[in-house]
Amino acid sequence: MRFLGNIEAKADAKGRVFLPAVFRKTLQGSGEEYLIMRKDVFQPCLVLYPEAVWNEQMDSLRKRLSRWNSDNQRIFRQFVSDVETITLDANGRFLIPKRYLKMAEIEQRVKFIGMGDTIEIWSCENTEKPFMEPEEFGKALEEMMGGADKAENAQQE
Repeated sequence: MRFLGNIEAKADAKGRVFLPAVFRKTLQGSGEEYLIMRKDVFQPCLVLYPEAVWNEQMDSLRKRLSRWNSDNQRIFRQFVSDVETITLDANGRFLIPKRYLKMAEIEQRVKFIGMGDTIEIWSCENTEKPFMEPEEFGKALEEMMGGADKAENAQQE
């Protein structure tokens, strides 16, 4: 399951928004019925997890955290407690609860960004926050990926 691209939309006065058709098709193609919504850990955006992806994230986090460590329990509790199960209506709409609209600074216009196995929802007023400047992005990618090419070439020689 791969969600790709970015699409702008509008939330109505009640906070309902249409999940973009391209993302709905991906979701339906994988047999997923539910999405899990939570505020992103690092950024002022919301993240939609297909149920299977959410379950994988929870399993992965649980494996890394001890039930017998109080700090670990607090981390796990915080991660899993403030979530909403999202079901699309017959028209492909869902409600973003008011507290989430506030957390993500969403007023009306939103941008859906496909992030591979999840979908981010950003306020259109914050659209610069999730991205790097093109030059900065190029340099960062070169550092990350360029080093891998050199190591691979050295191993092949």
